[in-house]
Amino acid sequence: MTSVTKSIQDIISQNLFLQEAINIGIVSYNKLAEFIRPDVEEAIGAKTKISSIAMAIRRHIEKIEAKQKKFSLGFFRETLLKTDICYIIVEESPTVLNKIQLIYNKMDLRHRLMFHIVHANYEIGIITNQKVKQMIIDKLSDEKIIRVVGDLVTFSLTFSKDFLTTPGIIYYVTRFLTFENINIFSIWITLQELNLLVSRNDMMKTHHVLDKLIKTSKS
Repeated sequence: MTSVTKSIQDIISQNLFLQEAINIGIVSYNKLAEFIRPDVEEAIGAKTKISSIAMAIRRHIEKIEAKQKKFSLGFFRETLLKTDICYIIVEESPTVLNKIQLIYNKMDLRHRLMFHIVHANYEIGIITNQKVKQMIIDKLSDEKIIRVVGDLVTFSLTFSKDFLTTPGIIYYVTRFLTFENINIFSIWITLQELNLLVSRNDMMKTHHVLDKLIKTSKS
């Protein structure tokens, strides 16, 4: 058995879209109370009034708002776009890293070539330019290539200072892309960059979302 307050905390914490609606202030406490009333009553094992649930929701939200550390992207500097990108995913093996190192050594990165490696536990992802895709595939022909995705673009959000210690900034950026049904193939960060890999088909929509996000954060 649990309390009304505890049950509300659990319900809200398990629903990201409900949290987002609350964050931007478009939730009616009474309507939300009516909506979650069956779940609350099941959790506490008793009937309860909508007014009691609404009051508990209000108190919970006020407590969250008091604890939240507001942040902005006021130190945003620019957005960089790179097109004609592909994503090659190969299975980890005792030999694949040496082959990737040889490929990297022959790449002329001075001519704006991208060669980003994502080394996971069982797979290695290579994010690079479309024009060198076939060359890389040929060099890794003896390895197990799991998937090759082409027609991608990268968006790099650059900042004027370190944002790595800012809680929630990746969620703050990516949630708006999720609302627009934009799939993110990969995310990687450095001290001053947040990089997103998306489909070329979503390029204009992503640019619009990010541009709107930055303008809103500066207002």
